Amino acid sequence: MSQQQDRGEARRAKLQAVQAEQERSTARRRNTTVTFAVVGAFLVIVAGVFAVTKATSGGGEPQNVQLVRSDSHRLQSAPGDKVTLVEFLDFECEACGAAFPVIEQLRKQYSGKVTFVARYFPIASHFNAERAARAVEAAAKQGKFEAMYQQMYQVQKQWAEKKVPADELFRSFARGLGLDMAAWEKAYNDPTTLARVEQDVADGKALGVEGTPTFFLNGQKLQPTSTDDIKAAIDAALAG
Repeated sequence: MSQQQDRGEARRAKLQAVQAEQERSTARRRNTTVTFAVVGAFLVIVAGVFAVTKATSGGGEPQNVQLVRSDSHRLQSAPGDKVTLVEFLDFECEACGAAFPVIEQLRKQYSGKVTFVARYFPIASHFNAERAARAVEAAAKQGKFEAMYQQMYQVQKQWAEKKVPADELFRSFARGLGLDMAAWEKAYNDPTTLARVEQDVADGKALGVEGTPTFFLNGQKLQPTSTDDIKAAIDAALAG
């Protein structure tokens, strides 16, 4: 009887472990969906505030502000750039991390049809956000922007929201990509790299960006609350 009880307990323990893992998996998917929905709601608020400010100020956009510059990083390009989706992002931002797989999915779905542009917008309160942007920009100088961009998001939980410098971890990313480390290190610490990041931030602020991620489709700020909202906007732009 004791052996039967032991086997019964083992089966119950195994079943409980499987159920617990299923619940954790469901929670992760739900949290990602909720996070993106919260991002969308935040964007609606930000857009509303910016619209009121612009309407009451009586001024237009500052001169020399550009949504896409000649050196802006294109994750992929479509012939003619008929439809362009621009994201102002912060690699340490949890909401940006939640949006990352959505953008990757959209890139596959609209490959050859939509140009995707990524622009830096590190938030000052995020301890390693500026470092992450410099690390990605330093990799970009060796043609590895996309690879480092993806690496940052794929392991975001390893370094984000920690109040200690992540420089050495970012160096390990660069080494893992096979970069010339002397050149990467020089670029990482070069004031011109920081200036490149700050140019994106300045453009973003002038365009009304106050949080991340913020999306623009063909120059118009989006206010998505779901992936379907972005798809619908893209489809409408492609059909126009």
